[in-house]
Amino acid sequence: MSDAVSELPQTTKRNAAPSAAVREEIADLLERYAHTLDDGRAEAWSGFFEEGAVYQVTTRENVEAGRPIGIVLCEGRGMMDDRIKAMRIANIFESHTHRHLVGRPLISARDDGRWDVRSSFAIYRIMYTGQTDLFATGCYQDVIAPGPEGWRFAARRVVLDSRSLDTLMVYPL
Repeated sequence: MSDAVSELPQTTKRNAAPSAAVREEIADLLERYAHTLDDGRAEAWSGFFEEGAVYQVTTRENVEAGRPIGIVLCEGRGMMDDRIKAMRIANIFESHTHRHLVGRPLISARDDGRWDVRSSFAIYRIMYTGQTDLFATGCYQDVIAPGPEGWRFAARRVVLDSRSLDTLMVYPL
């Protein structure tokens, strides 16, 4: 397992509640992330992450079994940017959009000044024909840090409820 994967959320070391201001800033980051993707601005996606951040998509089954494997693993913004570039240039798929619904986050302080954040999500896929389907459900397990450029993800693990995956998972979740 790489050092970057070890950044993924583990057990929270202390349960200090965030201030109202911290809670608002974290919730704003989560909302801006979802709206950016829903608005089709995937090129802005990596800007929500610290330079060396980890983005992983896996399943609940893998997490519960303690398997570090996943479906997608990006270590650093460069890998994230490459993923978007490939999506725009090399991948061929039917035109569609997404709509994220994100639940109220559970936020816990870490000893290192960062925050463990867990939130449930449902993502709908809207095809160019107008057909709308529930695309994915699950939870985000995040490590979020304040920094000079604002709040960023140090790690984002997307844990899908189902192990059955759609082949159209080209956009970041």
